[in-house]
Amino acid sequence: MHTLTVQHSAAPLRMALAAVCLISLGACTNMTHTQQRVVSGAAVGAAAGIGVTAVTGGCITCGAAVGTVVGAGVGYVIDRANQ
Repeated sequence: MHTLTVQHSAAPLRMALAAVCLISLGACTNMTHTQQRVVSGAAVGAAAGIGVTAVTGGCITCGAAVGTVVGAGVGYVIDRANQ
């Protein structure tokens, strides 16, 4: 039995991801300081949640969701504490 192997280039995906990142950076210009802290905290929390669940073998989607919520909360608390 023969199997057909199809190889896909990652270049289109990388270009699309780069475009999304650039567009989302422009969206932060009209945000308040608090909003920027919350979004930054959410992004860092999501990355940390993905990293921890990838290492421990847990549900990566769940880790990202929990990390996002916790990170956003921490970003808000830090912003309020600095005011």
